[in-house]
Order: sequence, then structure tokens, then C-alpha cells
Amino acid sequence: MLRRSLLLAAGAVAAPAVVRAQDNWPERPVRLVVPYAPGGPSDILGRTLAAALFEAWKQPVVVENRPGAGSSIGTDLVARAAPDGYTLLLAATAHVMNPALMPRLPFDAVRDFTAIINTAFHPMVLVVHPSTGVTDVPGFIAASKARPGGLTMGSAGVGNASHLAAALFASVAGIEFTHVPFGGAAPAQAAILSGQVQAGFLNSTVAVPQLRGGALRGLAVADAKPWRELPELPTLASLGHAGAEAGSWYGVLAPAKLPAPLVQRLHRDILAALHLPAVRERILAAGLDPLEVGPEAFQAQIAAETAKWGKVVRDAGITPD
Repeated sequence: MLRRSLLLAAGAVAAPAVVRAQDNWPERPVRLVVPYAPGGPSDILGRTLAAALFEAWKQPVVVENRPGAGSSIGTDLVARAAPDGYTLLLAATAHVMNPALMPRLPFDAVRDFTAIINTAFHPMVLVVHPSTGVTDVPGFIAASKARPGGLTMGSAGVGNASHLAAALFASVAGIEFTHVPFGGAAPAQAAILSGQVQAGFLNSTVAVPQLRGGALRGLAVADAKPWRELPELPTLASLGHAGAEAGSWYGVLAPAKLPAPLVQRLHRDILAALHLPAVRERILAAGLDPLEVGPEAFQAQIAAETAKWGKVVRDAGITPD
């Protein structure tokens, strides 16, 4: 009985201490892990948010690039960190694709993280080389069905987002394609531009200059709504292919079991940063659409998309090299 009383007393003392620690947060620098190399959309967004949050928190927000293993190295670092708000992850769509492609990941993409906010997005675009003669999605489907193995579709590699986007569309549209993987986005894009392969799904930020210059022909945006940079292109959903949505999002996660007050504080402060004109301008200039998906909706999105891409990988029989 005495021991139980002592434990209760200790808990009563500890609880206010935890609350005070959260009220005073942050009392030291915050680490924002970007699991990609410098220079890409994740890095640009991470550094933009870090600068704005420094002004809000009066503590440095240190962007730490930890690329490798399809983003799983940096992601694992955050999964193992203390849930105290001092280590955050700027995750991207690979976070929900990797579990199906890397079954031995040392973390669970859903259970080992606390969703804070999904901050930005850009869709993928179905493009073809002009030499195909294909001008629209119905023509693309007809051409695919008319040839054994369908059209050749380039991607940045087996299991890459561009590959999974093509596999998803093929499943929804009931077509086949011949996959031609390359060792990265740049050689895949070069192959489509040269006509070495006939088609592919490109990130919208990459596709826009090629489409505007006439080097490639855009057929559709792989999203449920039109995209601001390519308003002339229909969406796959509007053409009867709902469920073929594919793109890249960029959101902030923390380790699992982050206390609710810290979740709320982080969400509030990052949301305020996203509303700053300079931050919004920087995000738009990077070819991204700002988002404001809160903790509960973002957590549900991560779970749903992990299941979605897992099914795509299984149904298509995709195994990483």
C-alpha cells in the first residue's frame, strides 16, 4: 500500500513537470531530418520551413540531410528518436511506398510515427513522346491495347514512384505496358525526351518545361482535380479513371507517442509558417501546391496510402532490384 502511494505521489509530481517542459518547448535546437540529398523539393521545403520556424521559436531548426536506401536511413533515425519534439522528419510519398518494396524495414511507416501536418503536394503527369502520334488518354489506351506488351513506359527505377504510378494506371485502365527502368529520374526523362521510350509518368515540376516547349506531349494529370500549372490538361479521374491518382506529398512527422500538446503546438506553428507570404511564395516557386492537412487526417492518409501502394506492388508483382 505504501509503495502504491509513493508511486502515485511520484506520478503526481512528474505530470506537472512534463506539462511545464512542453509549455517551455523548445528550449534547445530542433532537428528536422530530410531523408534525401540536398537540392530537391524536400530539401527546399525543409529549409524554407526551418527559417520560418526559427523566427517563431527563437531556437535554431537544423536541417539534417540523411539520404540513402530510398529515404529509409533518415526515416529510421527519426523512428528511434525520443518523442519530445526535438527530432522531426520531412517525409515524402516514398514513406508509404517503401513498406511494400522493403519488407524488412526496421520501422513501421504508420505505427512508429506521429503525423503533424502534410504541407505540400505536386501531381504526376502522363506524358508521351510526340512520335507516338498519341494525343489523348483514349488514344493512349487504344495504342497500348493494339501492341503486344503495350507502349514502353520509362521510369526512374523499379519500385520508383514513376513506376508505381504507371502500374496503378495500367490496373485502373485495364492495359499493359512494357516497363523500361532507368537509374534515376534524369536518365528516365532523357529517354522519354529522345523517344527511346514512348511514355512515362513525370513529376509535374519536371514535366512543365518539357510540355511548354513541345518536347513532350501531356495527356493527363494524375490527380482528382486540375493542376494550376497545367490547367489545359484533363485529370485521369475526369476521364473515368478515378483511383489512378499519383503524386508526391511532403509532410512533417515525429516519433510515435508524441504528447498531444506538442502535436498541437507543432501543427499550429507549422501551419502559421505556411501562411507567411514569403513561405507560400517559395513553395509555389518550387512547383508545389501548399497543403494544410492536419494530424488526424494526415495519419489516416498515411495508413490509407500505405495500403493502397502495397496493393499496387503486390498486384503488379513488383520486386525491387
